[in-house]
Parts: sequence; structure tokens; C-alpha cells
Amino acid sequence: MEGARRSGCPINLTLEVLGDRWSLIVIRDVMFGNRRHFRELLNQSEEGIASNILAARLKHLLEEGLLSKRDDPTHRQKAIYSLTEPSIQLVPLLAQMGAWGVRHTPVTEELAIRARLLAEGGPPLWEAFMAELRALHLGAPAPSRSVIAELQAAFEKVRSRKTEARPGRSRKPSASHPP
Repeated sequence: MEGARRSGCPINLTLEVLGDRWSLIVIRDVMFGNRRHFRELLNQSEEGIASNILAARLKHLLEEGLLSKRDDPTHRQKAIYSLTEPSIQLVPLLAQMGAWGVRHTPVTEELAIRARLLAEGGPPLWEAFMAELRALHLGAPAPSRSVIAELQAAFEKVRSRKTEARPGRSRKPSASHPP
């Protein structure tokens, strides 16, 4: 853990760990976009994170125990980042943040669909999603239901509908854009 904390208040302590904009964006991209390598996190960032900021946030998240890092067996110079149990337990928080954003901010339909589905599915869907994340990141047994596939299918459906509605559009967003 990093230096001295301002207080023992749980909200303050959570904000000290997660309070900067980029930490939650990095966790979101690993969680919802399955971006596990530095280059994926850098190049597929919807918000355009700078490489030095990404490196600093990954270091911070590793130090806080929200990500783990291991060597990629397919490439000597790459590392694979994984969620830890504490970051997987952020699913309800991120679902609530997404639901709030859908209600109170000017979201795009394709980037809001996952947040809408998570809000509608509530705790049972969050639990199923967390079980799947545990399988992907922690080696737990794979559940029979794939929430990731359900969320991705909903995103693809909205994206294809919007693409069809705008003929002549050549740029298509990446299929792995997180909510």
C-alpha cells in the first residue's frame, strides 16, 4: 500500500485507492474489454490514455493489489495483467456507476448497453459476471453462463443496428469497447 492515509473512513480509503480517473478506466478495460497487455490497454483506450499515465496507473494498481502481473509465455517482453479478487469485487460498484451514468450523462447507446444490462440484471447478474471473471483471471472453474458473451452480443447488436442506420460510415468501433 502507498504512504499514509488521510483518515480511516472507508469512503476516503476507497477514493485514495481508486479516486483518480484512470485507475477505474484501466480496471474497466481489463474487466469488460479483456485487455490484458500494456499495448491493448494503450491502443484500445476509448479515452486515449497516455503511455506514461498508463504505466503509472498499472504500477499503482499492482501495488494496491488490484491487478497482478505475470510474464506472457508467448512473448518474452510482454506481461499479462489480471484482476485480483478485490478488483473483481468492484463489479457491483462499476455496475452502479454505469447505471448512474446512463441516468445522468449523455451516453452513447452502444457504449451504454452493457451498463443498462448490468443494472437490469442486478446482483444475480453481477455474481455470474464475477464468477466468470474469477475463471478468466484467477483460474477458478468456468461457469456455464458467459455474461461476457451476453454483454458483447448486446453491444454488437446495437453497433450493427447503428451502423446499418448510417450508410456510408466507414469507421466502426472496436468490438471490445467496454461500457
